[in-house]
Amino acid sequence: MTQSNGTWKRLVVAGLIAAMVSTVGIASCAGGTPKADPTTTSTTTAQAQSAAGKPCVAVSEALPEGSPAVPIEVGPAPTSLLIKDLVVGTGPATVATSSVTVDYIGVSCSTGKIFDSSYANGAPVTFGLNQVIQGWSQGLLGMQAGGTRLLGIPANLAYGDNPPTPAIAPGETLWFVVELKSIA
Repeated sequence: MTQSNGTWKRLVVAGLIAAMVSTVGIASCAGGTPKADPTTTSTTTAQAQSAAGKPCVAVSEALPEGSPAVPIEVGPAPTSLLIKDLVVGTGPATVATSSVTVDYIGVSCSTGKIFDSSYANGAPVTFGLNQVIQGWSQGLLGMQAGGTRLLGIPANLAYGDNPPTPAIAPGETLWFVVELKSIA
């Protein structure tokens, strides 16, 4: 029994090696690389289609409770940072080294879908202006507490082709409405 068990194991290993060699050989003859079997499960996911060059559309879903409207400029996506004060605040203005507490809502330009919102999460967030995407670092400069600002952020000042979540497509322009609660 031990002898036949050992023989069986050798045959299985030899068969696996032969299968691997023939797969690589066939792929090499075809001038390509071995293809993954589409019926197998993988831990990787296909990269989302790029949103680069797609026009902006209006918000396409209900806003979270307490959230302001997001007045997206429908049509061609902005190619440079768009900053528009919706409400002007009072007091000292932010500088590059400021730490701020904000409420915000973020919407994808090409789909109109909300990808993040402090209103939905139930609490404002605090961060340094040097700890966020360039569009926020630049777009919140000079803002005063109590103010509300619309930001249209092209992909090169946001996440480019490497977004942190599947809710944002590669090359996506982002729209935010940011309410500045306080500056530290």
